Amino acid sequence: MRIRTTVLAGLAALALTSALPAAPAAAASGAPASGTGRPGDIVTSSPTAFRTQPGVPTATKAWHITYRSTTATGRPDVVSGTVLVPDDGKQGSRPLLTWGIGAVGLADDCAMSGRFPRGTSSEAQLIDLALRRGWAVAVSDYEGLGTPDDHTYTAGRSEGHAVLDAARAAQRLPEAGLSPDAPVGIMGYSQGGQAAGWAAELHASYAPELRLKGTVAGGVPADLATTLEYNDGGPGAGLALMALTGQDAAFPALRLDSYLNDRGRGYVDFMKRNCLALSTIGGLFQHRSEVTVRDPLASPAWQLALRGSFLGTRSPDHPVYLYQGVVDELIPYRVGAALRDRWCARGVPVEWTDYPLDHVTTAITGIPAALEWMAGRLADEPTRGNCAA
Repeated sequence: MRIRTTVLAGLAALALTSALPAAPAAAASGAPASGTGRPGDIVTSSPTAFRTQPGVPTATKAWHITYRSTTATGRPDVVSGTVLVPDDGKQGSRPLLTWGIGAVGLADDCAMSGRFPRGTSSEAQLIDLALRRGWAVAVSDYEGLGTPDDHTYTAGRSEGHAVLDAARAAQRLPEAGLSPDAPVGIMGYSQGGQAAGWAAELHASYAPELRLKGTVAGGVPADLATTLEYNDGGPGAGLALMALTGQDAAFPALRLDSYLNDRGRGYVDFMKRNCLALSTIGGLFQHRSEVTVRDPLASPAWQLALRGSFLGTRSPDHPVYLYQGVVDELIPYRVGAALRDRWCARGVPVEWTDYPLDHVTTAITGIPAALEWMAGRLADEPTRGNCAA
């Protein structure tokens, strides 16, 4: 019980969201504009603020944006996000990171673009470390957070599109003063690690004009089927139901509702109206069987959908840094290690680091080394990875 309490408290503290109401900025754009455009084109933009704690300003310039992207099924959509630039007086080109946020919840109020102005996102403290290096940062809210429709949580292809298009949008935002020729990096942990991994694999085919130098991905749910089974009966049971809900949002033909009992439908409704509170993470139930009348993971349709978010079947066209907690209670160590092996087998220069830590502690402990590795890639320093080690 002590271990579980510590895990839940850590997740709440890191907040990969907060349970507080969001700031109005997330909804400032209103309904997305109609019409057509390229992925990454700006739909709306307005000044906002970036704070790492409530009431304390940072030396940054920030814009809330909505921009065009692509769903998991290839349809055009509009996503919201934030563009951040250090207010350091520097002129000319600067590197750009496109940052995949960790899980925040399913409600629109959870969108990170609404958390930043209030300083209620602990992940902002990690992003600030990149800004202090003089790098610009683009942060996507992902599909369905802060914009119409449901959030497609754990739908890897949608997340990858959103992360790549956030970089495009940042470069196309005139006020940000970013160059399309500047080096770009991708970073993310947990859900953000999945998004970063997908962006890395999709870069060559989807956004090859981005001068992508490297990807950092940590705590990656690279194999959703294995990860969901791992969380059945554990502290991540609520997150597993969130993942099924996100897949259902991406692929409505899965009909998750038909697999749920009344209790399960009640929990899904609760999750869609709330952020990543303690009860959502692990306090509602322990086993999938408690909220279903039949197991979706036994369905061929669901197996196919989950396989669609499987990472490691394509080769990133640039170096990758992967890190993973050995005793991660949410993402199995073997899932991260297997992703490393698949990419290494494809000839990708992978730098792998593991920590004898849990999920949240690894996120915090691993960020300095991850940023240092990224600095080398943005500076065009060579790396061969440690696949053969």
